Amino acid sequence: STGVVKMQPKAEELKFVTKNDGYVHIHPSSVNYQTRHFDSPYLVYHEKIKTSRVFIRDCSMVSVYPLVLLGGGQVHMQLQRGEFVISLDDGWIRFVAASHQVAELVKELRCELDQLLQDKIKNPSMDLCMCPRGSRIIGMIVKLVTTQ
Repeated sequence: STGVVKMQPKAEELKFVTKNDGYVHIHPSSVNYQTRHFDSPYLVYHEKIKTSRVFIRDCSMVSVYPLVLLGGGQVHMQLQRGEFVISLDDGWIRFVAASHQVAELVKELRCELDQLLQDKIKNPSMDLCMCPRGSRIIGMIVKLVTTQ
């Protein structure tokens, strides 16, 4: 006669998966240790240590678009079972896109951003916000990340 309420995991029960170490836990000294729910299942971290088990520290939640746009490795897109999948890190991290158009646009935006950053490295005095191409790319990324 009554419903079941899903409980958030206890801090010590919360775990994440890494490519090389399998399950990792947030270290008790981390400011995120008591956080029991993240809006995104992805964290970035600075430090990983192994004591009684593998822990991460200095971690922050990251949502999908910043991960796709700023994460390491090449972005790939493929059709799998009727869904368009964007993948990073040789397919280890994968996202389902809403449509083929969205997947293509995200992949193209990533390529444009990579090229823009390469141009900035070659010419450090270039003001990315003042050049038309740079300001359009940055504006689109800001809009995408803030409205997701």
